[in-house]
Amino acid sequence: MRALLLFVVLLLSATARAELAETDWLQLLPASDRQALENMPEISHDTAEGEGVFTNKGGLKQADKQLPAVMYSSKTVATMDGKKIRIGGYPVPLESDAKGRSTLIFLVPYPGAYQLILVRYPKGIALEDIYAPIWVSGALKVEAVSNDLADAAYALDASAVRLVEESDL
Repeated sequence: MRALLLFVVLLLSATARAELAETDWLQLLPASDRQALENMPEISHDTAEGEGVFTNKGGLKQADKQLPAVMYSSKTVATMDGKKIRIGGYPVPLESDAKGRSTLIFLVPYPGAYQLILVRYPKGIALEDIYAPIWVSGALKVEAVSNDLADAAYALDASAVRLVEESDL
């Protein structure tokens, strides 16, 4: 009996440490948006921004008229509302605590992306490099969020945020 109890305790503690399966950013897009992205023409990166000169004064909110509308879509997938997910991406810090840890960020799938999730993480995470990818876990919400920088269709109250480690790759 004691061996069985020990086995159950070990099993439960291993399960508690296990992370959720990774959610792909494409899962957050409705089928119509995924199809539009797959059929999108090649995008030219021969711009001033591509050369390191940034003239976009409107931040992420200012739509590039040369990009297809799907790049700015705010459509969501209703079945993702309330789902616990783990998703990787890059942080765009918005607010910090007194110790300089980021408590509110936009998460993007890659630097410069227009698809984003607002992440609330009251514990905060020290972000020394915004080009270092992170994992975010928590309950996803279909929630329209807007600030001066950008608009998001999803928000996530994070239960865990951590840097991606080499062993994750």
